[in-house]
Amino acid sequence: MTEKGGRGADNVEDAMSDIRSSFEFDYEQALTLTGFGWFHYRLLALCGLIYANTAIGITVMSFVLPSATCDFRMTSEDKGWLTAAPMLGMVVGSYFWGCLADTKGRRIVLIAALLLDGTVGLLSTAAQIFPIFMFLRFINGFAITGAMGICFPYLGEFQPTAYREKILCWMELFWTLGIIVLPCIAWLVIPLPLRWETTDGGVIFGSWNLFVALCAIPSLLLGLWLLYFPESPKFLIECGEPALALEILKDIYQTNTGRDRNECPVIRLKESDRSNTIMETHNRSIRTFNIHDPKHMKILLPEIWEQTKALCSSEFRRNTTLACLIQFGITTSYYTLMIWFPELFGRYEEYEKRYPNATVSVCDVSSIVLENVNDTLVDDFCGTEIDTKVYWHTLLLGIACIPTSLWLPLCVHRLGAKFFLMFSLAVAGLVTVGLAYVGNSTQNLILSCIFEALTSMGISTVYCVMVDLFPTNLRVMAAAFSLTFGRCGALLGNILFGFLVDLNCLVPIVLFSVMLFGSAILCFFLPDTGTTALQ
Repeated sequence: MTEKGGRGADNVEDAMSDIRSSFEFDYEQALTLTGFGWFHYRLLALCGLIYANTAIGITVMSFVLPSATCDFRMTSEDKGWLTAAPMLGMVVGSYFWGCLADTKGRRIVLIAALLLDGTVGLLSTAAQIFPIFMFLRFINGFAITGAMGICFPYLGEFQPTAYREKILCWMELFWTLGIIVLPCIAWLVIPLPLRWETTDGGVIFGSWNLFVALCAIPSLLLGLWLLYFPESPKFLIECGEPALALEILKDIYQTNTGRDRNECPVIRLKESDRSNTIMETHNRSIRTFNIHDPKHMKILLPEIWEQTKALCSSEFRRNTTLACLIQFGITTSYYTLMIWFPELFGRYEEYEKRYPNATVSVCDVSSIVLENVNDTLVDDFCGTEIDTKVYWHTLLLGIACIPTSLWLPLCVHRLGAKFFLMFSLAVAGLVTVGLAYVGNSTQNLILSCIFEALTSMGISTVYCVMVDLFPTNLRVMAAAFSLTFGRCGALLGNILFGFLVDLNCLVPIVLFSVMLFGSAILCFFLPDTGTTALQ
């Protein structure tokens, strides 16, 4: 009798379990049922503008270099260190923000990174001493890398599988927007006859200071706008908070359909299948732990270490290695040359004024520095305004990205992300080689535009692929890990270019081309993405 009763109870429990599971939806099903509409467009606009802002934040130094040369008495080596300072901040910040985003959430970390970037950016405009200015730009790099590394996973975790890859690829258009807006702001502000100086010359505020301040304000505004958006529901599920994730999905349903949130067909969400040590041991969400509490940090640090080790496990080791090496190769080349392009444009204009109709390569034009009487760039350019053509040429770099920015999202499903990566990096490598053989500023501009269009498309595509390569609990950490490698390359590239641009610039050009070719080959070994469900 007892045995029959026990079997009956087991059957009832199994039946009830089947009924409950029939009303439970996994995250991909829930995203599909909430629809695709106004919420997703607003989120794309927000994350896109954050990405455009990172483009401005990273390349803002390209116009500060020639503009602040006189105030800070900078040599080429000083400029190399100044451009390297934000990159060093990115190296330090990438892993830090990644760990924080996987423990406290994507949204709160994005807000913190943006507000820090904007605040420090404003403070840097008042810096009168070169080392202090360089340190504040280091903090800017530390902050902006958090926004760059997290905005893609944050956006991607709200997208259904059918839309995810295409939506993420549209982010490239926003990067292009940032590259276009930056020279426009510089063109409007830096030539202004604005210069305020104390009688003793101890405090100077010029047009380039105002330019830096204007470029810092968008970070503050975007950080405040982000307050009106929710945390990633997928992240909340991974933290063991499916009830809160469900409430967010109901809000998304209401925004997309215009119906009452209680009409949302998603009743229950399946909990994460992945084990969460903290949840199992302490029966609380990882988000509830305070990083300022030493006791909590003793609990969080082992979990962070386990996540880091997981990236090197047999399951993810191959993808992690490929992501890191590809990021290193493409980032070293792109961020170094992109930041130095306006400086090289300026040198070309100066050279062609002195020697009209002369045929000269990028490397030869830099010898103008060594021909100076005092053997310094400072005395030669101090007080010289940036030529108008420099702004126009830099603007053309951004405009050249528009075709590739449209080509990527419109054709990514047809051609695949791997094709775009391999094509863009291989051709960019050939273009980099060509930079050593240009004969005038026009040829240099054409190749620079092609290089910018292809490499920026390649970088955005890498971020898109990263979202599908790793599960939710490792996604931001993996992005941060690979970004750290990439920023190390950018750091070394800027220092190297600063030292060699006046001595033997052929060496970094050859090195950058080899890195791009190598990254293109490594992309062949990446798995196909864009068709799998969000893990």
